[in-house]
Amino acid sequence: MSERPFLLDVSRLIWRVWRGGLPTGIDRVCHAYVEHFGARSQAVVQRRGFHFVLSPADSDRLFRLLLAKEPVRRTLLTFAVSASLRTVKTSPRLGCLYLNVGHTGLNEPSLPTWIARHRLRAVYLIHDLIPLTHPQLCRDGEAEKHKLRLNNVLASAAGVIGNSQATVDDLAGFAERQGHSMPPSVVAWLGAEDFPHDPRPKIGGKPHFVVVGTIEGRKNHQLLMDVWRDIVADRRQEAPLLVIIGQRGWQANEVFDQLDRPGDLEGHVLELSSCDDDDLAGWIAGARALLMPSFAEGFGLPVMEALQLGTPVIATDLPVYREIAGDRPVYLGPTDKAGWKSAVESLAGGPQSKKMPDFRAPTWQDHFSTVEAWLKMLSV
Repeated sequence: MSERPFLLDVSRLIWRVWRGGLPTGIDRVCHAYVEHFGARSQAVVQRRGFHFVLSPADSDRLFRLLLAKEPVRRTLLTFAVSASLRTVKTSPRLGCLYLNVGHTGLNEPSLPTWIARHRLRAVYLIHDLIPLTHPQLCRDGEAEKHKLRLNNVLASAAGVIGNSQATVDDLAGFAERQGHSMPPSVVAWLGAEDFPHDPRPKIGGKPHFVVVGTIEGRKNHQLLMDVWRDIVADRRQEAPLLVIIGQRGWQANEVFDQLDRPGDLEGHVLELSSCDDDDLAGWIAGARALLMPSFAEGFGLPVMEALQLGTPVIATDLPVYREIAGDRPVYLGPTDKAGWKSAVESLAGGPQSKKMPDFRAPTWQDHFSTVEAWLKMLSV
């Protein structure tokens, strides 16, 4: 068996491929890590507290399946049956570097024990502490589950990658409150989508604005629905179009009801639960602005993607947005309906504005250059 220095946990990606649907921001991070580290890694799959390490050959097959563009659910099932017997004989080599960048399985009590038993060096990418900082915006039970995740991380980590300084600062505060020492850490901004340099903008019969992300309570789509209802009442058929790109999530039943029964919003709000990268780039590039009224975020890839396409951004005034985007967006409070309405109407009335020609979004190459250099220091 050829030796590989990394153990790459792909449990989240297997679950996502099996379930289907659009990849979330965390899923896209997991994909990027498979693409970058796959050739040097053995795959780790967690299931009900057990950790299965695949051989290099099986790992390569699984990585290809997880990166495939077309649906692979049936092929994945066939592979799982054939590979499961072989994993029983495969154990991690002592001292390997274990990478978990998807949060999956971090709450399992068996994880620190498994890491210690095989003397692994565990490195985790932490995306946010939102279930602890804003539990009212998350699913029931998620706060306690996330607390378990982070305590396991702090008890077993050789190092932590933060997607932003804001996330690392939140984790350091949590560690202090829990009586843990903060492990070595590095901030590595996530890479923006590699959109075409000159995407074809989506331009319809009237100006449009776009919001990107899972439709959930934390993303605050309800504010936009309220704003649009007021704009439609004032402007009627002259109202701009709101394009909502994302799958339906949780704690947003009122929004779902309005999307299913739009009433006065008929023809003024478009929901796209499925959108490939080219179409996404076109919708953002053609928009008067990207709207991000979230109550909390760990990073905010859509902000990066809009700015690299030259599209203005109107966003909640969050520390992470200030960190990654500076003063480029228009910042507003998440409950300032009048302010959001005014900002939308000011951009809807005139010609499309492109204000960010000098913005350079971070790339995945930037991210991995930072991570690889830090991992070398961590190994010394």
